[in-house]
Amino acid sequence: MLIDARNSTLLVVDVQGKLVPAIAGWQTLLDQVIWLIRVARKMDVPVLACEQYPQGLGPTHPLVAAELPDGCIASKLHFSAVAGACHGFDRAAGKAQIVVCGMETHVCVLQTVMELLDSGKRVFVVEEAVGSRRDSDKALALARMRDAGASIVSREMVAFEWLRRADSDLFREISRNFLR
Repeated sequence: MLIDARNSTLLVVDVQGKLVPAIAGWQTLLDQVIWLIRVARKMDVPVLACEQYPQGLGPTHPLVAAELPDGCIASKLHFSAVAGACHGFDRAAGKAQIVVCGMETHVCVLQTVMELLDSGKRVFVVEEAVGSRRDSDKALALARMRDAGASIVSREMVAFEWLRRADSDLFREISRNFLR
């Protein structure tokens, strides 16, 4: 199954300022998340975000927050955005496909993905746009999500599948600005 721009949402999980510096390869992670948000917004794919206990972990990292649409951030106390009822993910409503990025891969991303799968969503986890404090935790979580039915993808897979065709002004713009 290909990722369909008309039937998907980008979910940014817990990219929060106080935790970001502890994540392995955090600068690359920030760059990848921002890239995905920009591409999604350019293609009119809805973007949603959540924050885990922002009173303790702080708000969404300012570089990421600056790219997000107004009002798209929901706070939660559950590790899973589904259990936390963020953006109605606890209901079957909404887009059938969820593209997921964020942190930590083995905690909030994993639990969100597992519950999205349980609720019948098709989930695509962007490998270079998720992170954990330890690489081994990230690797284990990606394997577990794949085994459960999530598709592990790259950011370019997402962009090209959202685009589908090379004969449009949108493709030329995305290609020129994001696929260099």
